[in-house]
Amino acid sequence: EKTETSTEQETKTDREHERILNEIETTDTAFIGASLRAVYEGNDHAKFLDRLDCRIKQHDRDIERMCNFHYQGFIESITELINVRSDAERLKNQTVVINKELQESGKEVARKSDDLIQCQLQQRNVASAIEKLSMCLPVLQMYAKMCEQMKAGRYYSALKTLEQLERTHLPLIFQYRFCEIMSNNIPRIREEIKDISMKELKDFLESVRKNSDKIGMVAMKQVKLENKSATMKNANPFKVAELLAKDDKTALSGNSDQNPFTEQTSSQNPFETKEIETNPFALEKSDLSASDLVDFSPVYKCLHIFGLVGSQAQFETYYRTQRKNQARLVLEPPASMQDNPDAFAKYFYQIVGFFVVEDHVLHTAPNLISRQVLDDLWEMALSKLVAVLQTDSVYCSDAISMMKVKNLIVIFADTLKAYGFPVSRLFGLLMEMRDSYGEILLKHWSKKFMEIFDEDNYTAMLLDNEVEVKALLETFPYESPGFESEKYPRKLPFSRFVPRIFGEMKRFILSCLEYCEDLHLSSTEVDDMIRKSTNLLLTRTLASSLQTLVQKPSLGLTELVQIIVNTTHLENSCQHIEEFVHSITGVRVGSAHSAKLVGVSTFKDARNGTEEQVVYDTQYVNALVTITQGVINGQITKYGTTCGRASRYLLDLIAFLQHNFEVFTNLPSKVAQTACMSACRHISARLMELVLDKDIKVVTMAALQQFNLDVMQCELFSNSEPVPGFRDGALQMSFVELRQLLDLFLSWDWSSYLADYGSGNSKYLRVSPGTALTLLEKIKEERGHRNIFASLSKQEREKKKLLETVVRQLRGIVNG
Repeated sequence: EKTETSTEQETKTDREHERILNEIETTDTAFIGASLRAVYEGNDHAKFLDRLDCRIKQHDRDIERMCNFHYQGFIESITELINVRSDAERLKNQTVVINKELQESGKEVARKSDDLIQCQLQQRNVASAIEKLSMCLPVLQMYAKMCEQMKAGRYYSALKTLEQLERTHLPLIFQYRFCEIMSNNIPRIREEIKDISMKELKDFLESVRKNSDKIGMVAMKQVKLENKSATMKNANPFKVAELLAKDDKTALSGNSDQNPFTEQTSSQNPFETKEIETNPFALEKSDLSASDLVDFSPVYKCLHIFGLVGSQAQFETYYRTQRKNQARLVLEPPASMQDNPDAFAKYFYQIVGFFVVEDHVLHTAPNLISRQVLDDLWEMALSKLVAVLQTDSVYCSDAISMMKVKNLIVIFADTLKAYGFPVSRLFGLLMEMRDSYGEILLKHWSKKFMEIFDEDNYTAMLLDNEVEVKALLETFPYESPGFESEKYPRKLPFSRFVPRIFGEMKRFILSCLEYCEDLHLSSTEVDDMIRKSTNLLLTRTLASSLQTLVQKPSLGLTELVQIIVNTTHLENSCQHIEEFVHSITGVRVGSAHSAKLVGVSTFKDARNGTEEQVVYDTQYVNALVTITQGVINGQITKYGTTCGRASRYLLDLIAFLQHNFEVFTNLPSKVAQTACMSACRHISARLMELVLDKDIKVVTMAALQQFNLDVMQCELFSNSEPVPGFRDGALQMSFVELRQLLDLFLSWDWSSYLADYGSGNSKYLRVSPGTALTLLEKIKEERGHRNIFASLSKQEREKKKLLETVVRQLRGIVNG
């Protein structure tokens, strides 16, 4: 096995050496390094050297064999070469002789040829110099022209000259040094022109920023004049100005006398905004435009210059970025805008001025900004503007300021709409502001209503002459059969606040209508807004004011009754309010989108509340409490004997009631009956409370007898039918419990009471054991304080024993 392995190893080595030798023979000597490295990496160097020597010897034998084969031909060639050498030497000598002869004969020709060549060279140099100078002179002239244009500030022309110089002329003479200097200066000149034009652009942007408010003022003024002209051509469908003028005329009618049914300031709409001398739109020059106030040439110059230098995209990006930053600054509201229409106006002017300039640039330099870029700027501005107005307009606490802001927003929106910007969100914002404006109106009219209520005397009006009658009918639609035939002074059922409240309701409607002007609303929408606002005025403001009025402790029954009469007439006048709304909107009640005014239900609720207040009049109740309070320190504790008639305090109380019930003749019968029943029940309850009062420890029989006379007086009052319409015995039932209690104690009929207790046929059915026990203990206490000698009487002892027995039985009933 070892022998076989050794043989295989030697065979492999021989093959490797053979391969290396083949590579050495076939490969260039510069690349045999790899083959030699393979030999040295092996372990059979000696064997490889032996094989190499064998290969060398083999090649030597091959060379020798080849040389022996070609030796005869080589000898023949050498012999022929020796024969040719003599002929070549002879040819050489002949050639030298001929050349010498030729040189001698051509010297003159060569000299003249050199002279000719020199002349031709000079001619070519002169022609070349002339040609080059003719090419250089235009370049120098153009460069000088460019320098003059730079000095004159004609940078665009200079840039065009520079471009022509660089592209057309300099390439023709690029080899000259001065051309190289010019070429090196061209980028510097371009940058200089860019810097100068950029400085002019910055000055333009600063000028635009400073003059934005002026541009906006002019633009809004022009739109306002156009709207005014359109309004004069197309009659206003709502006729607010005419209605206000008519209202002023009505308020001022009646010769020089002031209308007694209107306020002194009612001749003017309290929220009418008048144009004063400082009207920002009252400019003398009405034909100014944005280009008249701002020089746009720097923008066009920069646009063309940067376009020529290949930096138009850079310029567009810079311009848009700067204008966007300016837009953010313009959209930042001033610090104090609350109740400051001038601040709102300046804010709107700046925004309008900004977008008027951008619109002008869009139409005169369309490559600078696109419609999409401008629309994106407007969307950003609109979002910011709406947010600012939603915040700051809420802080307008004054209706006049709110109306001025509304008018500014309308003109602002119309102006931007004229320039092609969508403004629907602004009109939506105005509708939202309508709610805030309505709240301000409601607060103002709430104060007006309370002022009217405070100034009213709550007595029926008297008209002394025809002038007063005419003034009334102009302010309030009063209708009554036979009124015109009555003699003076004519008495009206209502007090002065009825026509005044009616007039304020109409003025409120006109104020709401004034806000709807220029909002581009249909008659149906205006009608809906007015009706909703009027319903809020009725249900919230007027109803709350009436509720506050009737709860005033200073009003007596007479005033409350007059308020009921007044609300009745106001309720009847609601149809005239409906007709007034229809006359200004043209929309009738009952149409698909028309809401009905709720004035009738409002005044009904107010009247019901007043009727309840009549029943539970605070002054009236306090009078009862104050008068009957005298019983505590009077009859029950002091009287030892009766005076033979009702107490003075009760006679005064009944006289007080009879006087007040006379006023009830103007009230509905149900209200009068309820008030009378309440009064009797209150007296009965108060008298019962006094008898059972824990602070009264002792009650004498004489006091009970006097108390019995007082209750009899109350029963006589209830039988006299102070208010007609009661069923028989209905009013007397208020004193039944007192009557049964007094009959029980004065007749001392305890056997019947105890025997019939719990039966429906008892004479003392309404006397509870607890009430009887309380009063009996007070009488028992009084008997215990009597003289000791009186107790020795047999009759007294029997009464005392009976009293103790009754008390014990009553306690058993109460505790059982």
